[in-house]
Amino acid sequence: MEYSVTNMFAEKMTESVYVKAFVQGVETEQRELPPVVSVLMASYNHEKYVEAAVRSVLSQQGVAFELIVIDDGSTDRSPEILEKLSAELRFSYIHRENKGVVATMNELLAMARGKFFCSFASDDIMPPDRLKIQSDFLVNHPQHKACFGQIHTMDENGVVDPQPDSRYVKSIPTVSFEEFFLGKKEIHGCTEMIDVAEFRRLGGYNEACFQEDFPMFLKLLYEYGSLPVISCNCCHYRIHGNNLSSLKNKETINRIYEGMLKAIDQYKNHALYSRACQTFKTAWFSALAYNNKGEALKRFPQLANFSSGFIKRIPKLFIPRVFLRH
Repeated sequence: MEYSVTNMFAEKMTESVYVKAFVQGVETEQRELPPVVSVLMASYNHEKYVEAAVRSVLSQQGVAFELIVIDDGSTDRSPEILEKLSAELRFSYIHRENKGVVATMNELLAMARGKFFCSFASDDIMPPDRLKIQSDFLVNHPQHKACFGQIHTMDENGVVDPQPDSRYVKSIPTVSFEEFFLGKKEIHGCTEMIDVAEFRRLGGYNEACFQEDFPMFLKLLYEYGSLPVISCNCCHYRIHGNNLSSLKNKETINRIYEGMLKAIDQYKNHALYSRACQTFKTAWFSALAYNNKGEALKRFPQLANFSSGFIKRIPKLFIPRVFLRH
């Protein structure tokens, strides 16, 4: 059964029933305590969704937390909306020129006061109790410096799939560096909770890469070995065609996979390096063969390898997209 996140959080986006309750009582007190969790939000051109994202974070209960938002040079009404919300709800907010998501995340990380942090996109919805469940897990398992969880996809109108995305369910209970390096298990970037001091010690986000999460996961897994993936629903992940990770055009596909291979190159001395390169070159070719067959042919000499996975995907070049499953 489908349900609407818009209806779940408020009758109208501008009249959140959660905020009416949030401005008083225990929720206000937990905001005034030193934060256990810092929620870091890099906002960019999400005027339709950013208010719902902010309100979903600020409706969290059961743990002291802070929300820090940087608008990364939006050209729509996002800055105006965030300015109004920050005055109403008292969270940290900065608007400045565009620097890109990775630089913005490092700026947010430098401002974090919590013991743990999680990033959260300005077009998603945070389910109730996410911050409490993950922070409790890390407090009770101090040997782990990070944990991850699950997502439910959501369309642009806020209708959520009642089933969690199976790709990340398969990663329960742990993901190792080797499993992630070879693409055998996946982690979603909207589900992490990480020890702030430890991640700063590792150097933060890699600004040489296009995307922030994939290099981060490799770094954490390489340093700490297997990390836990729990069943907690951490994010209603909105799919609206303009997601940073959307693989709908060749420029985005190429930038994402070029960034992944650049991150993998940091581990050239690892015994699985060659296989990892084959795995992600195969995934790159597969995405192009589905979305842009001309670009797939152009990139064929660069991406071709003798792995069984690549060979199995060559026929995608000649099968119309309507008959393919991505």
